[in-house]
Amino acid sequence: MSKDLFVDRNPTLETSWRSIILLGRNVASYKFALAKSLLEIDTKKTEIEIEKLAVPFAKNICEHLLKKEKQITSSSSKFLDACKKFNNSEISEEELKTTTVRLGFVNVIDAFHNVSNEETTRFFTDNRTTNKSIILTDNFYRLKEKDVYGNLKNEAESRWNLWETAISLKINPFLLEVMNDKDKGCLYVENDKKKRQNITSSRDALNGYQKGKCFYCYKPISIEQGRENSCDVDHFFPHLLKDFGFFEVDQVWNLVLSCQHCNRGHGGKFEKIPYVEYLYSLNKRNNFYIESHHPLRETIINQTGNSQGERRDFLQKMFDVSVGHIPVKWGPNELYGEPL
Repeated sequence: MSKDLFVDRNPTLETSWRSIILLGRNVASYKFALAKSLLEIDTKKTEIEIEKLAVPFAKNICEHLLKKEKQITSSSSKFLDACKKFNNSEISEEELKTTTVRLGFVNVIDAFHNVSNEETTRFFTDNRTTNKSIILTDNFYRLKEKDVYGNLKNEAESRWNLWETAISLKINPFLLEVMNDKDKGCLYVENDKKKRQNITSSRDALNGYQKGKCFYCYKPISIEQGRENSCDVDHFFPHLLKDFGFFEVDQVWNLVLSCQHCNRGHGGKFEKIPYVEYLYSLNKRNNFYIESHHPLRETIINQTGNSQGERRDFLQKMFDVSVGHIPVKWGPNELYGEPL
């Protein structure tokens, strides 16, 4: 093939799924509840009746209502009212199911595959008119066979937590500052009374943009702890720099997911500075947060700059400062060879 020709690439199934969760149209939390329900439900049968889907879907909503009362951007919802009544033991599970079948899926099934006003890869088709059901596509079953499948439920939960926090806090979203707790491995915000609210696991929040791959060596990682390939949350510019007064390194823009070998194995990164090539990847990742209008968008802007040029200059300055204090650069042995 001529090197002058561009090659068209189709997105992977996991990329299409993540685009729905990260970028898909949503004015309510129903999309996250539907995604989690599909990942949790017994999918041995291709056709799933709406009645069977109703209870896990509604219970996902009920669970989040216990943590955050605001789950929609509009002022009221009869479906959410029913979920609240169930939480208060005012209606039975059967009554909750009946209401969910009637009201819970009105828009979410239609809009689930809508990303940027276009339809992405379909993981189910709507069969409600014919048989009050949805039919899982081959794409969904192929997705289940992927190594990253186990991460997807955690990613959906994390995205949901970030979204509901953004609409629940009664402050200007431009003032929303998401912070990182290194010791507890979670992201948190402070409300107007300076009261801390934990949002989500750092691993779960970051993984969707790394697509289940180590930031440095690109090998598959898992955000579930206790597995052989469980990942670490790594400070791109080492946490050690806080000793020199650079507290910015503990912010979201500086966090990436690394395999344990790259982070702390033989020949690992530890407190070294990644090669400058990785600075391009970090800059690209942070810009992607911003361009996707993720709830972390404003946090990244506030921390690194309003424009792409400002953000690039910020990272270059951090790189220069870091090398000035820790003059040891690093890359994975399998990509860069053993250090001399």
